Amino acid sequence: MALVGSYVGLSKLLVAVLPVFLLAWLRFGIAAVAMLHWVKRTPAEAPLSRHDRWLLFWESFLGNFLFSICMLYGVLLSSAVAAGVAMAGIPAAVALLSWLFLRERITPRVWLAIACAASGIAMLALAKSQGDATSAVSPLGFALLMGAVLCEACYVVIGKRLTGNVSPRRISALINLWGLALVTPLGLWQALSFDFTAVRPATWALLVFYALAASMVTVWLWMKGLQQVPAPRAGVFSVMLPVSAAAIGVVVLGEPFTALHGVAFAMALAGVLLATWPSTRPSAQPSIGA
Repeated sequence: MALVGSYVGLSKLLVAVLPVFLLAWLRFGIAAVAMLHWVKRTPAEAPLSRHDRWLLFWESFLGNFLFSICMLYGVLLSSAVAAGVAMAGIPAAVALLSWLFLRERITPRVWLAIACAASGIAMLALAKSQGDATSAVSPLGFALLMGAVLCEACYVVIGKRLTGNVSPRRISALINLWGLALVTPLGLWQALSFDFTAVRPATWALLVFYALAASMVTVWLWMKGLQQVPAPRAGVFSVMLPVSAAAIGVVVLGEPFTALHGVAFAMALAGVLLATWPSTRPSAQPSIGA
């Protein structure tokens, strides 16, 4: 989760050099080469059904393609700190979508978490009126970050249906290939007029880190961790995503951190902890946030 937050924050450096569609195309392309050996079905896996294929498409379209576009343009039009606060709304968005589409029960604690996350995001919208231009959040940038949150929540909810039939590594490889196919026309369009010789070696290195971290490394770390940590408790570690993104924005990118940003950040983190902290009392019927 800290790694996810770091590349969300550092993407601010990439979008300053590379056009968004070209950046997304290069990201999916690099990851596709690295994960090529994950595409093949293992003997223990059943062949993909028609339903699984459609789920893989929507998983990639919403969670890879649209999330990348919304997140990259959102960061470009706002800041890494703003992205960190917005991303803290993901657990609450997952809870709402699971309630709507998976009919999972939401506990009162998670309703409170949703209220905290919404309050933090509302304060982030007000923060655009404070500070200098580097801390401003444009209405479009704010809307795109909210779109990224909803796309990531859809990614999680659809993934719940997929993991029962397809291995996590193969899911990652297949949805990355779908993402590459979806963004290729737009990526090629921007590549034709882009001067690749103007990109510094450090930017290429950061791009490789972004591609591998976003599509490959974080999946492996998360799945290995789940072998030792129960899933409800593992969800608590999602708090590291907004913390890491905001820290990168302040420490590495030199973005200002106003008092209103601080209050918004505190409310958003409270929502994350309320939504994901495991209950001390076991329940026969697990519910969201329990």
